[in-house]
Amino acid sequence: MIWPFFGSLALAGGTIVERLVLMKRKVSVKLYQFGQFLSLVMVMIPFLPFFWSISPDFYSTKNILILFLVILLSVAANLFTFFSMKWEKLGKLESAKITEPLFTILLAFVFSFIFGEGLYDRNSQILIPALISAGALIFAHMKRHHLTFNKYFIAALIGSFLFASELIVSRLILNYFNPITFYFIRCAGVLIFSFIFFRPKFNNGIDTRTTLEILGTGVIWFVYRIIVYFGYTSFGVIETTLAIMLGPVLVYFFAWKFLKEKLNWKQLVSAGIIIGCVLYVIVF
Repeated sequence: MIWPFFGSLALAGGTIVERLVLMKRKVSVKLYQFGQFLSLVMVMIPFLPFFWSISPDFYSTKNILILFLVILLSVAANLFTFFSMKWEKLGKLESAKITEPLFTILLAFVFSFIFGEGLYDRNSQILIPALISAGALIFAHMKRHHLTFNKYFIAALIGSFLFASELIVSRLILNYFNPITFYFIRCAGVLIFSFIFFRPKFNNGIDTRTTLEILGTGVIWFVYRIIVYFGYTSFGVIETTLAIMLGPVLVYFFAWKFLKEKLNWKQLVSAGIIIGCVLYVIVF
C-alpha cells in the first residue's frame, strides 16, 4: 500500500495549494477550474510519446460510451462543485464534499454484485475498516451550523457523489489504458467542456506566481490521479480509497503547519481512527 500512501500525500499537498490559490490569491473559481485542467493537459503532453497505450480490445461501442460517460460525470461533478462554491463561506461545504470516499466505497460494494469482485472488491476485512474511516472523516467535518440543506449544500453533495461515480465507472475500462493515457483523455474532454460552460475571462491580470501555483496544482493532481488509477488496478478500489483517506489527516497537519489553522478534537479523533484502520488492513 505504499503507492496509495504517496497518493494521500499528493491529495494533501494539492488541497493546501488549491486553498491558497482560491482563498489567498483571490482567483475566480471559473478561471481556476479552466486553468487547472489546462495545466493538467500541458503537464501530461510530454509523457504521451512514452506512455500512450490503448488496448485494441477497448474499441467497442460499449467501452467508448463508458469513456464518454466518465467525461460527462466529471464535467457534471465540476459544474455542481463550481455552483456550490458560490456560497460565501466554503468551509460550510466541507461536510458535503468530504462524503466522496464514503460514496466511492458504497458504489464499489454495489458494483461488485453487478460486475463481479474482479473489478470491485468487497472483502469484509477491508470494507469494514474503510467504512469506519469514511464515517470518522465525515464526523470530523460535521458541524451543526454547516448542515443547512440549501441549494449550495445539496449541489456540493451531488458533486461529491458524481466524482465518486466517475471513479467507479472509470474502473470498468481502466485495464484497457495506460493510466496516463486515460487521464489525459479524461482531462482533455473536461477542458473542452469547461471552456464551453465556464467561459473563463483571461483579462483578470493573474500574476506569474499565481500562474505557477496553478501549474503546480496540475502537477500534484496528475500524480494523485495516476496513483489512484494504479491503486485501483493493483490493490482494489476500496483498499486504495482507505489508504487515500490518510490524505485528509495530512491536510489537518499541513493546514495547521502552513496555513495556521487550528485543530479541533474531532479532527484528532478522526485522524487516530483512520490511521488505526489503515494499520489494521496492513497488519492483518
